[in-house]
Amino acid sequence: MVKRRAVIALGGNALIKEGQEGTIYEQFANTRRIMKSIVEIIKDGWDVVITHGNGPQVGAILLQNDLARDVTPAMPLGICVAESEGLIGYMIQQCLSNALRKANIDKQVVTLITQVLVDEDDPSFENPTKPIGPYYSDEEVDELIQEGYKVKKQQDGWRIVVPSPDPKAIVEGEIIKKMLDDGIVVIASGGGGMPVIEKPGWGLDGLEAVIDKDLASERVAEAVDADILLILTNVEKVYLNYGSKDQKPVDRITLDEIKKYYKEGCFPEGSMGPKILAAIRFLEFGGEKVIISHVDKGWEAFQGKTGTHITRV
Repeated sequence: MVKRRAVIALGGNALIKEGQEGTIYEQFANTRRIMKSIVEIIKDGWDVVITHGNGPQVGAILLQNDLARDVTPAMPLGICVAESEGLIGYMIQQCLSNALRKANIDKQVVTLITQVLVDEDDPSFENPTKPIGPYYSDEEVDELIQEGYKVKKQQDGWRIVVPSPDPKAIVEGEIIKKMLDDGIVVIASGGGGMPVIEKPGWGLDGLEAVIDKDLASERVAEAVDADILLILTNVEKVYLNYGSKDQKPVDRITLDEIKKYYKEGCFPEGSMGPKILAAIRFLEFGGEKVIISHVDKGWEAFQGKTGTHITRV
C-alpha cells in the first residue's frame, strides 16, 4: 500500500481557548480534544507531521523573563521559542501517544526541536514588524529603547517588535522524512521553528526573530513530499470580504483563483494572508491539496465535509 503524507498545522491559539486563563490543565484538556481528529487521520492510513503555533505560550515565557530579570538572566528570543516548542511538543506528544494507544494503533510519536534557514539579508531585519511579548507603558518603553529593543505603539500599550524573515528551508527536513519512512509521527517546527543563518567558517547561528508558523509548515510539507497541507485555525472556512456584510465563505477554489484574490489583497497580512501564501507555495511546489478549517473540525474537513479546499485545478 502506498503511504500518503499530510502536514497538520495547528493554530497558535489552538491550545488556549478564548476566555481561558491558559493554565496547563486547560491546555492539556484542549490538546486531548484536538488529538481525536489526528487519530482519525492516522487511522485512515496517513503518515503525519504536526506543526503548531506558540503565540500565547512564548508570550507567557517572555513575560516571565521580564518579571524575573532582576533575579535570573533573561533568555534571548530564540531560546524562548525553543522552550515553547519543547513544552507544547511535550503536551501533543503525550496526548497523542495516549490517544493512539487507546485506539490500538502502534505508532511512536516524537517532538523534534527544529531550525529553519532564513536569508540574513531578508528585508524584515531592517524593518521589524512582528509584535511579541507583553504590553509596556509609556514610562517603561524608554528603558526598552535604551536596551536596544525596537518597539511599536498599539491600542493597549507598547510592544517589542522583531523581524519575521521568510523561511527558506527546514534544517532537519531529511531527519523528519526518515522518521516518517519509519512510521513515526513527528511534531516539528513549533512556533515556526528557530530561525538560523549559515555563517561561513562557523555554521548555523540563531537570530532574534520569529518565523510565521504557516509559512514554516509549508516548508516542512515540501521537505517530506506531503500530499496534503491541513491548516487548522479559529474559523471554519476562508472568507472573501471577511468581516463585511457581504462576506462570502469559500468551499472549493483552484490555485489560479486563490492567487488572483491574494494579489488583490483580499486576505489580511496579520491573519489569513500567510495561510493563503503557504497554500499557494505548497500547490506550486506540487502538493495535491490545502485544507483550511477550524481546529475542532479537523477530521470533518479532512473528509471534505467542511472547510476550504484549495487544489491546483
